[in-house]
Amino acid sequence: MLGIVFTSLIDMLEEKVSPEFADDVIMEAELENDGAYTAVGYYPFEEMQRLLGVLVEKTGKSANELLYDFGYYLFGKLAAVHSDVLANTNGMLDMLMHLDGDIHVQVKKLYPDADLPRFKVLSRTDTAMRLQYYSERELYPLAEGLMDAAAAHYNCKLERETHQLDTPHTYEFSISLVS
Repeated sequence: MLGIVFTSLIDMLEEKVSPEFADDVIMEAELENDGAYTAVGYYPFEEMQRLLGVLVEKTGKSANELLYDFGYYLFGKLAAVHSDVLANTNGMLDMLMHLDGDIHVQVKKLYPDADLPRFKVLSRTDTAMRLQYYSERELYPLAEGLMDAAAAHYNCKLERETHQLDTPHTYEFSISLVS
């Protein structure tokens, strides 16, 4: 998993709670690298699972709630680091339309070993989209948080429904922009 995901999670814990809380989470997760992450490194997904497990215990929130909150926060970090990629999009649905074909291609240039989720546009109108999401990591709540933060970034509101499909690790997002 990309290091920027880990460094952003630690940043969020430090900003939203406290540096001491972030340190406690890292220590309780018993990570092999003691939480020494770099944004450009690659780290085992199991370390994210350990951190998430500790957060579930410490906060009483579900893993899905925590992943959503983190996805919302993560969008801001990714938008700041990759603002050039977002500059070529024309609104929320346009950004989602170009996620796999353009944005993830640019991310892969920077991080060739990145294991990114896959998105496939099933249908699109001016105000709605059906989007298929696939990831063996089952991080769809993180994707939901990213989408809602993107909507805020583009100053729009959206309604979203998520449905798990029969294909393993695959979800469909039905997204509608509302005025």
